[in-house]
Amino acid sequence: MGIDKKELNKGIVKLAWALPLLFSGPTFIYNAFINKNNGWHYLVLAIGIALSLGGVYMMFKGIKSIVDSMFDSDDD
Repeated sequence: MGIDKKELNKGIVKLAWALPLLFSGPTFIYNAFINKNNGWHYLVLAIGIALSLGGVYMMFKGIKSIVDSMFDSDDD
């Protein structure tokens, strides 16, 4: 019962990709709400929401990969 290092590395990479998304998404959302009179308001808001949801998705996938690498037991 060891740790699958390839799967652990995949999880860490997914978490590393999630970090910038989790910071840039709320930044875009904040800019969209500050510039409501601009015509690009809804596009920037949609991009911010997509980035935030993508960051949360990547975070959960990364944590799942890490947990699977530690506790996945293939007793074939």
